Amino acid sequence: MKVKPWTVVASEQVFDGRVFTVEQTMCQSPVDDSVHDFFRLRSVDWAHIVPITENREIVMVRQYRHGSGELSLEIPAGMIEAGEAPADAAARECLEETGYQTNAVQPFGVMRPNPALFVNYLYAFVAFDVHRVADIAQTATEQTEVELVPVKRIAEMLQQGVVDHAHDCATLWRFIHEYS
Repeated sequence: MKVKPWTVVASEQVFDGRVFTVEQTMCQSPVDDSVHDFFRLRSVDWAHIVPITENREIVMVRQYRHGSGELSLEIPAGMIEAGEAPADAAARECLEETGYQTNAVQPFGVMRPNPALFVNYLYAFVAFDVHRVADIAQTATEQTEVELVPVKRIAEMLQQGVVDHAHDCATLWRFIHEYS
């Protein structure tokens, strides 16, 4: 048997949550033509950046996450705004969340956050020339604290679960593979 894609018969947005929407789709099986309903989440694409200082430290942020109800240590990341290039979004998020700026970002991969549910992409970037130029752009809904992590420690922190955001883990393991 060869696996084949399903056919979308109908689709309807059933929830708008500002940062994502929920869509119910009716899909026809390529095996027996039966129709089943599925749900998928639509969001804009996301950009991640691994910002590296001249001292070989990754500029990370600690922030509160409502899903887990806990603080999380992460790399700067966020949604790509309409009309914005992924590289520009990565640099912007880095500056907003950390106060560190870069003049050049290098792409090192595009991933799907979770193709079982999400339809968007995650673009990963690295910047080797970051330097602090501003205060963190704290908002009422997003407050971050910078933590500088030596590059040589990141694999250990991933293995110990100190960094446990799955998207960040995928990006950081890829970074280790390509740049360490």
